[in-house]
Amino acid sequence: MAKKIRVLIAKPGLDGHDRGAKVIARALRDAGMEVIYTGLRQSPEDIAAAAIEEDVDAIGLSCLSGAHMTLFPRVVQLLKKKGASDIPVAGGGIIPPEDVPKLKRAGLKGVFGPGTSLQDIVAFFETAASGRAK
Repeated sequence: MAKKIRVLIAKPGLDGHDRGAKVIARALRDAGMEVIYTGLRQSPEDIAAAAIEEDVDAIGLSCLSGAHMTLFPRVVQLLKKKGASDIPVAGGGIIPPEDVPKLKRAGLKGVFGPGTSLQDIVAFFETAASGRAK
């Protein structure tokens, strides 16, 4: 029996809106993944620590506050520092198109904006996490 993909969904920073993160969490769960949702106002340090502690296969970050260029790369840096750079990180929210290549250069494996289909997000996590979820 194959191991279920474990995904951590987190809301870094002071952003208080989590409806989108909860929709993504539900879509991933409905696709057969195990989802750990950390809740609102998480620090990058808390997110990286939770991902390692929970032995997740991927991380999804959501940010609507405009702090994605600081918070998302910081999570990637912390994972690398803690020897967990093999955990793929994706980010979503209100991300200006010009920030997408910068985020990918900073180590994010996927960046999703408004209107991205749930099917595309589920497919991303299935593919991105497949190397760890064995």
